[in-house]
Amino acid sequence: MTASDIKFIATDMDGTLLSDTNELPCDFFDVFHSLDTKEIVFAAASGRQYFTLLNMFEAIKDRVLFIAENGTLVMYQGKELYSATIPKSEITSIISIVRNIKDSHTVLCGKKSAYAETKDPLAQQEIMKYCHQITFVDDLLAIDDEFIKISVLNFKGTEEHVYPLVAPLFATSHQVVVSGKVWLDFMDKQASKGQAIKAMRAKFGFTFENSMSFGDYFNDVEMFNETYFSYAMGNAHPEIKKLARFIAPSNNEQGVMTIIKQQVLQCN
Repeated sequence: MTASDIKFIATDMDGTLLSDTNELPCDFFDVFHSLDTKEIVFAAASGRQYFTLLNMFEAIKDRVLFIAENGTLVMYQGKELYSATIPKSEITSIISIVRNIKDSHTVLCGKKSAYAETKDPLAQQEIMKYCHQITFVDDLLAIDDEFIKISVLNFKGTEEHVYPLVAPLFATSHQVVVSGKVWLDFMDKQASKGQAIKAMRAKFGFTFENSMSFGDYFNDVEMFNETYFSYAMGNAHPEIKKLARFIAPSNNEQGVMTIIKQQVLQCN
């Protein structure tokens, strides 16, 4: 089994494909064209909103598989291929608890838009980085949409200040994952980037053995489990490095491109 046989590549965005300044690698589109020529499926697998990813990859939007919102929504050529929704009753239970966690801001992610109640300018700015389609409202529980994720923003750190409070209440019934230093996500119990990849295998004709993935945080663990060539970035959380088979250079060293060029495209 060699990386030259790869048929599918999925990469996380923040802290992985993107630099710390939120930029794609300088040679991304050239590398993508080479993958596309070889009919290798490229997936943007992110906690970011679908509309945000669509904007980022506008020039190639019909050739990218979008695994958005941590795998709760998969879109391809403008069509929904897969989703994992959360019932409104469960939404109500989670939001009622999170509203009471100090310094935390809740984002309710629906298929039509994301929604937030916060009036804090810094929080709004951070939320809009990841949600291009965002509506600020007075009451999240009054929204009518199909909901796929609840995100919590806490600038002091979700691993320390949010996860210990919510995991005992919801970790057995939902996916509760620290997806970044200041972000935590609630999803359907079966939802993950890995589950989304598993659901796409038959449609796109790839296997566990000829799949590759890149990630840096806890929302990438299941993706690693569904791809043989799993790479943690050099800048990844220390625990994540233990769960991947391989280590790639850091996001600021354009590690994703480096591995793809060396191992898949076999460029010198």
